[in-house]
Amino acid sequence: MGAEMGQDLTPRKVARVETKYRRIVTDIPVPESVPVLERLRSFEPRSMSGQPPVVWDHAEGFQVYDRWGNMWLDWSSGVLVTNAGHSHPKICGAMVDQIQHGLTHNYCFPSEVRANLAARLAEVAPDGLGKVFLLTTGAEAVECAIKLARTHGREIHDDKIVIVTYHNAFHGRTLGAQMAGGIPSLKAWIVNLDKDMVQVPFPDGFRHEDTSFEGFLKALDALGVAPDRVAGVMTETYQGGNASFAPADYMQAMRKWCDEHQALLICDEVQAGFGRTGKYWGFEHYEIVPDLICCGKGISGGMPLSAVIGRPAIMDLYPPGSMTSTHTGNPVCAAASLACLDVIEEEGLVENARKLGDMLQPRLRELGKRYPKHIGAVHGKGLVASLHMVKPGSIEASSPLAADIVRRCVEKGLLMFAPVGFGGASVKIAPPLTITEEPVLESLSVLEEAVEEACR
Repeated sequence: MGAEMGQDLTPRKVARVETKYRRIVTDIPVPESVPVLERLRSFEPRSMSGQPPVVWDHAEGFQVYDRWGNMWLDWSSGVLVTNAGHSHPKICGAMVDQIQHGLTHNYCFPSEVRANLAARLAEVAPDGLGKVFLLTTGAEAVECAIKLARTHGREIHDDKIVIVTYHNAFHGRTLGAQMAGGIPSLKAWIVNLDKDMVQVPFPDGFRHEDTSFEGFLKALDALGVAPDRVAGVMTETYQGGNASFAPADYMQAMRKWCDEHQALLICDEVQAGFGRTGKYWGFEHYEIVPDLICCGKGISGGMPLSAVIGRPAIMDLYPPGSMTSTHTGNPVCAAASLACLDVIEEEGLVENARKLGDMLQPRLRELGKRYPKHIGAVHGKGLVASLHMVKPGSIEASSPLAADIVRRCVEKGLLMFAPVGFGGASVKIAPPLTITEEPVLESLSVLEEAVEEACR
């Protein structure tokens, strides 16, 4: 099952499962699904063949179904997208209503639904972040934030263009987003990297033990970067691949440093936003307010939509017609997002993520203590977490072990996406925020069983 070849498509005999939340009644992958998987491999690039070989038919709430009778508890949220659950009736209804209304695209021509969404996003953002630019993907939002930061910096002086990001960071797969990212293998193709996009260690306390803000200053100095040349510091509120958070005092010191040096603080909230961490915005754990927020994924319940939210003086740097996007605020996506924001609020999903996280996170940390030779660290908050799998007696990433755990979970009816993060060795946990206590506990039991089998 190597990365070069994608997931193995040979059906495996697995134990049958039948509970209230999970059902496995076939071999995995389902023999009848193999032609679909092979057709995808024939016509898509092999980069698309990395996920567990489960052919989705439909999904509801926190469960995913195929058409051969299997049902999985979803711990992927479709890569942290379906915060409000899969196929929520209110979100689907809003999309149908918008389509039937007769407006499905309007480019940058004004529409009421776009105006309503922009106002709503400004309303849920911290005070002072009053302008919203709607886009399509998280990577697009990151690209826009980089553009704004450099433009703002050059208005101060021409050489104020450095963008500081972090080792192991992931900001997307477009050119600027990957140059800003901190995973060297993902940007080898670029060759002529921007020398004014630099990375410093992320203070996760695991792969980088120094969590002091002095470590940031030392790293900048070692890179030969003068503080007055920094246009912006961008960080994932938690590192997406590893679910790792910085210490709050570190981020508070960063906020102060950015103010002192007229640098923008950019929080990439693409994964963290809209309740995922048990707070509406992930940066609330740090008690700071950034200058720009990049958001996406959980913003719309599954539709392609993202946004940059920021201070008006920054967002208004470009004149009319010079910062636009073909599908900005697509009416159907905007309607879905408005409904999604309603669901998050009306169903108390932020509080649910916090409450269930208070139960989930200690259980995961206890699992880490039971297998210290194989689980190097457990990171997360709310309903996002990661097990950092390592080779016994080291902090060296063990991608095969992580992949084995994911495979075992999938075969038991717990759907995970392929290992991510440093060395492809993090088992990522991210259920829809609509999940309840009983299925969380059942999911934990499945994960614990899979870890025990894989680590014996």
